[in-house]
Amino acid sequence: MGSEIIVNTNIRETRVALLENGVISEFYIERTKDEGILGNVYKGRVVKVLPGMQVSFIDIGIGKSGFLYVSDINPPDRIEEYEKLAADEANRIEAGSVQQGKDAATASNGEGLSKTEDDDFLKPPSMQLPIEELLQVGQEILVQVSKDPIGNKGARITSYITLPGRYLVFMPSVDHVGISRRIEDEAERKRLKKLLQELKPPGSGFIVRTASEGKDREEFIADIEFLTRLWNDIKQKSEKASAPLLIHQDLNLIFRVIRDLFTKDVDKMIIDSQEEYENCVRFVDSYMPALKDRIELYSGKEPIFDSYGIEIEIERALGKKIWLKSGGYIIIEQTEALTAIDVNTGKFVGKKNPEETILKTNLEAVKEIVYQLRLRNIGGIIIIDFIDMEKEDSKEKVFNALDQALKSDRSRTKIIEISEFGLVEMTRKRVRDSLSRTLCQTCPYCEGRGGIKSPTTVCYEIFREVQRVINASPIKKKVLINVPPVVADMLSDEESQYIDKLERDLKIKIIIKADFDMHQEQYEITAL
Repeated sequence: MGSEIIVNTNIRETRVALLENGVISEFYIERTKDEGILGNVYKGRVVKVLPGMQVSFIDIGIGKSGFLYVSDINPPDRIEEYEKLAADEANRIEAGSVQQGKDAATASNGEGLSKTEDDDFLKPPSMQLPIEELLQVGQEILVQVSKDPIGNKGARITSYITLPGRYLVFMPSVDHVGISRRIEDEAERKRLKKLLQELKPPGSGFIVRTASEGKDREEFIADIEFLTRLWNDIKQKSEKASAPLLIHQDLNLIFRVIRDLFTKDVDKMIIDSQEEYENCVRFVDSYMPALKDRIELYSGKEPIFDSYGIEIEIERALGKKIWLKSGGYIIIEQTEALTAIDVNTGKFVGKKNPEETILKTNLEAVKEIVYQLRLRNIGGIIIIDFIDMEKEDSKEKVFNALDQALKSDRSRTKIIEISEFGLVEMTRKRVRDSLSRTLCQTCPYCEGRGGIKSPTTVCYEIFREVQRVINASPIKKKVLINVPPVVADMLSDEESQYIDKLERDLKIKIIIKADFDMHQEQYEITAL
């Protein structure tokens, strides 16, 4: 079984799942009320320049200012230096896939950039004029969003504009041709590079995407004409506009999926909306007619995500504990700074050798961890705590298995050898919120702590507070305690003897009242 793209869409949201061998490997969601801005091009206005941090804040008209690092600024007098660096293909790194919001292949410094699944991109020059010499408050500048706002952070932006097409990524200000590292055949790489150097407009550049492999001259010409025409429209609109203003908005999620994921390796794309099905057929007919017959309209009565078992997998991906087939399990804990993954043997006890049991569990966990990283779109720093292994050979097997499994991940990853404590440190490029942060909100009851104070703890807090209240008002003879029902029950039952003791010691009368509207940690103590 090959790959399939399953699309569930309505007026409120669009959800897309990529199935590989019948198993969901990637999931994307775009909601109408909070569409992402990744890849959008804006004419912005500089509102603040911070020389100490070499960063500026740009008003792009979305409420929260975007931040622009000095390394992401494309000054005209430094372009020659950038081109020299661009010639060094060692700076190419692999990038991610269709991103939440918009997906534009942004040629900036590599951190948090939206990219297609296979595009190379180039780092800006390490030598750079200070930001205070490049930008001034009030200055207008054309920028592109390279990273959606995440949490309290504003959007990351760059002035290195890039425009992705079906086969190419257009870099208007960089005179360079780069080839996707996923195209491994050296002869094909040379053919593509020579062809693009002949076709590209002077002073501009292109990144050749994986989908270009084997394509002929006419298909590249069509892509180049489309992208250069789009860039000219952006420039003309920008010249006439006043900042802040949206100049260019990238494709919606379904069209980005077609552009970036709907390749020859995908058997079919199934859509459950008649309207979107027709839109996709027209889009494909214009840009990639060979794929037209692979688009299908879903006709089943059961919801499409239920029919393909996707809904269950999404729900599973929101939990912390994931069971392995052997009986072991992994725990995934996400924090603001990093994600911790703990591997446990659980119910799996093996048969003979404990080392073999541990190795088998760790190897099984590797596959599930990589699967969950892709499905949940977990990025940033990731710490994996494998079960301790005594043999170096076992550690090497687990590390190699992890390294191999991550090769299927379209997002850029880096891993460090297993430590003596069985820990693996790794990073995975993050350009959008994880699945849990997209679909969930912080629990208003526990405020994200993952737990609340027990009734016993609250009771003991109340006892201490009663003493403080009476010490502050010694003439008072009664104390009214308003508490949630579960705490009221404990005070009247298990803790009744201590309530009696307090009354005797403090020479007061304690009145307990249950308040059904109170949070379990809340209480009110009033001296009467």
